Amino acid sequence: MYWEDAPDIKIDLSKIVSKLAMEHIQIDKLVCFRSHGSSSRARARIWALPHVWQQALRVKPHYIVEVLSEKFDNLSSDDKKRVLIHELMHIPKNFSGSLLPHRGRGRPVNNREVEKLFVTYTRHT
Repeated sequence: MYWEDAPDIKIDLSKIVSKLAMEHIQIDKLVCFRSHGSSSRARARIWALPHVWQQALRVKPHYIVEVLSEKFDNLSSDDKKRVLIHELMHIPKNFSGSLLPHRGRGRPVNNREVEKLFVTYTRHT
């Protein structure tokens, strides 16, 4: 398995963050990769930099959005946006380096909530 920079994903994320007014997301602290050769069933994943690593490395919170080429690249443009919205929804409002689960407090990360945001996104396109 290998990773490569994904500047196209960064551009898409920037547009989504802007159009959905996700003001808590610091786009300059999102790193985007496209992976190849994964056996995962996922289309994309988000990776957090835990607080202990932030402290040890003396860096601010960062997140990595990884799209898995074999599963992501063949999706329609709309489905790609839905997947990216889903990953962004895992980022908490305090941009702390932690991740929000699919269930729990606050807004759940599920297909219904993703679709609501996708509809809002498409209205602003």
